[in-house]
Amino acid sequence: MPEFGVRLKNRFESLPYSSLGLCLLLSAPLAACGDDGANDDEADSASETAGETQTEAGESESDESGSSESESGETETSEDTGSGESDVGETESGDTDTDTTGGEENELPEWVGGVNLSGGEFGSSYPGDYGFDYVYPTHDHTQHFIDQGMTVFRIPFRWARIQYDLYGELQQEELDRLIDLTSFITDQGGYAILDVHDYAHRGGNIVGSEELPNDTLADLWSRLSVEFADDDHVWFGLMNEPYGISAEQWLSAANDSIAAIREAGASNAILVPGVRWTGAHSWYAGDEGSNAAVMGGVVDPANNLVFELHQYLDSDSSGTNHEQCMSETIGSERLAGVTGWLRDNGYRGLLGEFAGADNETCEAAIIDMLQYMQDNQDAWLGFTWWATGMWWGDYPFSIAPDGDTPAPQTEWLIPYL
Repeated sequence: MPEFGVRLKNRFESLPYSSLGLCLLLSAPLAACGDDGANDDEADSASETAGETQTEAGESESDESGSSESESGETETSEDTGSGESDVGETESGDTDTDTTGGEENELPEWVGGVNLSGGEFGSSYPGDYGFDYVYPTHDHTQHFIDQGMTVFRIPFRWARIQYDLYGELQQEELDRLIDLTSFITDQGGYAILDVHDYAHRGGNIVGSEELPNDTLADLWSRLSVEFADDDHVWFGLMNEPYGISAEQWLSAANDSIAAIREAGASNAILVPGVRWTGAHSWYAGDEGSNAAVMGGVVDPANNLVFELHQYLDSDSSGTNHEQCMSETIGSERLAGVTGWLRDNGYRGLLGEFAGADNETCEAAIIDMLQYMQDNQDAWLGFTWWATGMWWGDYPFSIAPDGDTPAPQTEWLIPYL
């Protein structure tokens, strides 16, 4: 945890709060706090001015929660089947383990379970000072979770740290940190997810804008692909929680990046998020512009992709109400709609972020959620809990161990690894 004293202010600002929580802390306009209602594109105009407070100064606005679904997201949930209130996808098909997304040479595992290795996304300075503004978990920290049986690890990092200039060379020192951590995991048979933790924003601009065209992200992924193509246990997470961008524009950007990855000769699995912070509960929100209506248009020449979903269990699905889980079955309810969509479209999903505090309701809700996913393995590949890392301190969702003692929530996860 960040030490107190002269560094307190910098370290406090470096902690990755959710967009809603960070805006409240910084008294930013509500429009900049990630209203994910029908006017998702309009919300972006505010984020261009105040959004830099979220994405370059809070930089992980998802990440005290990990997901920054605003209060309007819950309205979408009640309007649309993504809330899990429909009966779509509620039948159990866990007896089918066929991987419909992977080609013959790119078979995905039947199931993976793990955690986000958080810290590389921290900080408001770019590139920042390693060990002060941000840090990656150590080998010893990571080994604790491997020893618990975890097999997949999502590694958040920042675009502006790995590539200082658009279309520029990758920064070798930062690249070496990613290679070191991913290799430590994959050498032991695990899977590592490279997570560009930038919300489809950079420098106050949105991917697909004139200032940040699609080919900037495609260029980043082309360069990363060259570095990691030889290790098929490294998976490519295109972008963390796009927001303030239409599903149509994000689909275009995602397809351009996927094409660049394949043109670079990489056959690694690709994790594709939707917009609106890729919330499972809001997958159907937005009618014709919803993730459900649009994201089926993703194109992968290698047929080796997975959809990445995030889902928190508090009232607005933001994860900012740390102690709150709405009911013991809220997890499975919020996954039901998108489970049906995944099945109907022949895809599998990975729950890239979810969490709950250490209390009885959250424990029951998490267990219900994981059991539901395992019962529907034709549609679900696995999960990564949000989060662990070196600087989380007493953050209620952290499962960093106390010495050699696992966090209580780790015990919930073990039966589902």
